Parts: sequence; structure tokens; C-alpha cells
Amino acid sequence: MHIMEGFLPVEHALGWSIASAPFVALGLRSVRRQLNERPEQRMLLGVAAAFSFVLSALKLPSVTGSCSHPTGVGLGALLFGPLAMVPVGLVVLLFQALLLAHGGLTTLGANLFSMAIVGPLVAAGLFRLGRRLGLPLAACVFAAASLGDLATYLTTSLQLAWAFPDPAGGFAASLLKFGGIFAITQIPLAISEGLLTVLVVNALTRFNAEELRHLPLFAPQGKQA
Repeated sequence: MHIMEGFLPVEHALGWSIASAPFVALGLRSVRRQLNERPEQRMLLGVAAAFSFVLSALKLPSVTGSCSHPTGVGLGALLFGPLAMVPVGLVVLLFQALLLAHGGLTTLGANLFSMAIVGPLVAAGLFRLGRRLGLPLAACVFAAASLGDLATYLTTSLQLAWAFPDPAGGFAASLLKFGGIFAITQIPLAISEGLLTVLVVNALTRFNAEELRHLPLFAPQGKQA
């Protein structure tokens, strides 16, 4: 993540775009509903989008045709729910492809699926699980952000292994190769992202407690969306 422009075979690029499309539609509906109910949250959503844009633009060279970097989508997934981060991630990835040559238009669907669909879903799911188990808020936020980041890179490894199976070992050998190379840079990046997200959530809790009370992160367990 991000997979570079033109790197995936055409059928894979098209397939990931088709797979991502329903999530974009659901995400737009989720964002529209939340902002219609509470228009004052537009600025906070913009903060979550900027957080993701800045972190995911800090790339390090990694697997040929790809790179390693934080994703930043965990914060928005916890604040607004995982579906809301799909259209946000689409805008982030589109701007990065056009302005920074980071990723690409043909690989937009694949990058969107890994960073803005799988990552937020894993982050939100782990957060809710941690809260139900009674873990401290900071521990839940850290686990959600860091493991959601790693889930993105596992998905990218799967995408690359599927597109480029090893001539001798096939898909499994290729997955092990891609995943192993990613792990060198991505594990410390995921830990750093988890810690940074905890700091941001702590700051938001301190200065915007009343507004945050209405968001999924701080909603009562039975009302989380």
C-alpha cells in the first residue's frame, strides 16, 4: 500500500474497483446521515480526513510496486464508524494519486479496498471487542489503530500475491514473501500509528468531550454504529 499506477494486471485492477464500489455507496450514505443529524461534526470529519491524508502520505520504499506508511484511517473509523472512512479514503487516495504520484488511478480500487475498507472495519471491530471485554479506552484505541494498519498491509500482500504468484511456490510462497518484506517496515509503523492515535483521542477527549459524546467511539455500547 499504495500499489503504484499500472502495476496490477487489468483484470485485477478492475475487479478490486468493482469490489470497492458498494462500500463507497454505503459510506456516502453513512456520512450523509451523520452530518444531517449533526452538521457541527463536519469539522471533526475534516480533521479525521486530514489525519489520514498526512499519515498515509509519509511513505517508505518497500515491496517493488508498493510502499510502507501509516494509514491514519483508524481514528476516523472509531469516531464516525468504518463505513464513513470509505469515501474519505477515496478522496485521500485520489488526491495522493493526482498530486503526489502516490498510488495511481488504475490501482485506486485495490488501494481503497485495503486502506479504506479492510483497515477501518478491522479497527472498529477490534475496538468494540476491547470495550466489551472491559479493556481501558487507551488500550482499545491502540490495538484498533495499530492492528487496523497491519490488516491493510496484509490485504495488500494478498492482493500482490494473487496478482503475482511465485513461479515455484505459487500463491502461498508469494504471500509469505510480500508479507515478510512489508513486516520489516510496517510493524514499527503500526505501533507508532497506534501510539499517535491514542494521543489524538486523548486530546480530543480533553477539549471536545461534549461533541465526542455523540460519536460511535464514545456512544453507549448498545448504540454504537
